Amino acid sequence: MREQVVLIDATGTPIGAADKAEVHTDSTPLHLAFSCWLLDADGRLLLTRRALGKLTWPGVWTNSFCGHPAPGEATVDAVRRRAAEELGMPAIDAITEVLPDFRYRAVDSSGVVENEVCPVFSARMAPGVELDPNPDEVDSWAWVEPLQLIRAAEATPFAFSPWLVEELADERLRDAL
Repeated sequence: MREQVVLIDATGTPIGAADKAEVHTDSTPLHLAFSCWLLDADGRLLLTRRALGKLTWPGVWTNSFCGHPAPGEATVDAVRRRAAEELGMPAIDAITEVLPDFRYRAVDSSGVVENEVCPVFSARMAPGVELDPNPDEVDSWAWVEPLQLIRAAEATPFAFSPWLVEELADERLRDAL
């Protein structure tokens, strides 16, 4: 079954759906996505490096995981689904929407455009759950202190995904981490 994304208008109203594999081009239409920051019991953030086979920003360090809600799927349900698919985590706790109105547009060096309304969430690892990342999604990962990551993103934004840099610039996210 092909994964679909929800196409939206400038007000965020759904206007249709399209195959994810076909929508990300040099003229990507506005669509719904999400971004999630995962914290461990010590308050460290999971930073992931995108798999080298990814269409956009391969090998770039980014937030814990991202995804797209399917048509008719609640975004928080999509967060849970992608935690399992991308990180091999069957359970996460305390999912909180931190930046409900986050939106960005960025162009990868290959010319592929990301054009998303992308609510940002924070979540906690469930007790006793281990990471088992999908190698098609995650090349490598590290647990980092939030302040160290914020400083690194400010000093070397080119080393990170554009959405990570924009998200971390928002005080609401900094306060939540």
